[in-house]
Amino acid sequence: MMRNAPVLDPDELSDAVAHERRDGRTIALANGCFDMIHVGHVRYIQGAAEVADILIVGVNGDDSVRQLKGEGRPLMTATERAEIIASIRGVGYVTIFDARSPAALIELLRPDFQCKGTDYTADSVPEGDVVRSYGGKVVIVGDPKDHSTTDMISRVRRSSR
Repeated sequence: MMRNAPVLDPDELSDAVAHERRDGRTIALANGCFDMIHVGHVRYIQGAAEVADILIVGVNGDDSVRQLKGEGRPLMTATERAEIIASIRGVGYVTIFDARSPAALIELLRPDFQCKGTDYTADSVPEGDVVRSYGGKVVIVGDPKDHSTTDMISRVRRSSR
């Protein structure tokens, strides 16, 4: 039986990452709001899982989603979103972070790879300088950005009128 990835707070996760590194494993980090899970999210996460031995997914906390996406968001709590992400094949660990940016989480964990979706380039990732400062690499993964939670919410609202 497959188990879901554990959802750990950042400090617990830091300890788990240290253990994984002692065992010689490489670490990738992907992050996002994941407010309404869609196939683009799954493809992004599974692409990120192929980059390293262990994939950590950082889920934006509720306040940061509200700041980034506006009132009425998130649609689901961070705990619920993290549980769903933890069930996706290839995810090793999940954590919830409260900042708008994953920069502090990256500083804490120092992943070998920071994975971002195809709406970025390796040079346009906002926290790319943090990753490169300790020798990490930014990697672009997933399919073209043809899926959007915001667009899906708009379509649902239009169809319910």
